Amino acid sequence: MNERTRYAVVTGGTKGIGRAICQKLASEGMHVAVCARNQADLATLESELAELEISVLTRVADVSRKQEVLDFVKEITDRWPRIDLLVNNAGVFIPGAILEEEEGRLEQMIETNLYSAYHLTRALMPALLKSPMAHIFNICSIASQIAYPNGGSYTISKFALLGLTKALRAELLDKNVRVTAVLPGATWSHSWKGVDLPEDRLMKAQDVADVVLATYNLSPSAVVEEIILRPQLGDL
Repeated sequence: MNERTRYAVVTGGTKGIGRAICQKLASEGMHVAVCARNQADLATLESELAELEISVLTRVADVSRKQEVLDFVKEITDRWPRIDLLVNNAGVFIPGAILEEEEGRLEQMIETNLYSAYHLTRALMPALLKSPMAHIFNICSIASQIAYPNGGSYTISKFALLGLTKALRAELLDKNVRVTAVLPGATWSHSWKGVDLPEDRLMKAQDVADVVLATYNLSPSAVVEEIILRPQLGDL
């Protein structure tokens, strides 16, 4: 394999921020492994990325289920020699107040927003440690820092994801693996579908993708530990 070849893994890569990141990395010549829950969405993305003459590995997976995460990892490591870039992007947002939301809502969002990143990162660590320039990006949220009305269990899960990111940073700083938390504010994605707002009121998913690639391309001696992005007009 060419030493300059790069291998990236992105969860939840068929919509919004994840999709923009996949497209950005592929446009830079990186091979991309993507998982999502919808086969048709994965097939569409694979077809688009294949036009860039890079290798695309897709798998239907619900990353809230540990075994499906491990099956995804096995498929990747059976085919690729290492992983250079991991983007834990998969997540779910269901609004609601803690005292009013349905029973089981916390478990659902912890399993998707936190456990998915925990299990995937642990399982891929041997492959990441083989890279001369490994980098983990956890797509957190402004809600990782600020609790807001009707944020409920989503806020809890995103605070926890930021905590996981900080713990990984402390554990991996001497192992040649960089770790970055990305905290976007309101960004156009499937979650905002149908909202009657001007296009420039929210950030573009491409903005987040551009920042991820720019951060990855820093020299190995530097790491951006935390990135906060907000719409120019502020939070919604």
